[in-house]
Amino acid sequence: MKTSLPLAKTASFIALIGVLAFAGLTVGCQPKTTTPETAGNYVDDTAITAKVKASLLGDVAVKSFEIKVETVKGVVQLSGFVDTAAQKAAAGKDASIVADVKDVKNDLIVK
Repeated sequence: MKTSLPLAKTASFIALIGVLAFAGLTVGCQPKTTTPETAGNYVDDTAITAKVKASLLGDVAVKSFEIKVETVKGVVQLSGFVDTAAQKAAAGKDASIVADVKDVKNDLIVK
């Protein structure tokens, strides 16, 4: 069975678009950072997170169970809810004094 030239061109064009779409999706899902996180960085960040949580638990002025702590490359992000601005400030201070913390993003919300 012979295929016509326009039909073959159309099929080739559709296949090309499919390949380009797949390539665009896979490239678009890659991290935007130029230095990927290594296993060592992940372990360090996990240790920092644990130390910050311990620091928050040790402070009676802070309700640490309502605070979420995340660390990426030494930068600690605090999120969640606290009752007063003083609790927010205390949580930020507790996180900043932990060893190896490069910066603290205090995104806590005062209720």
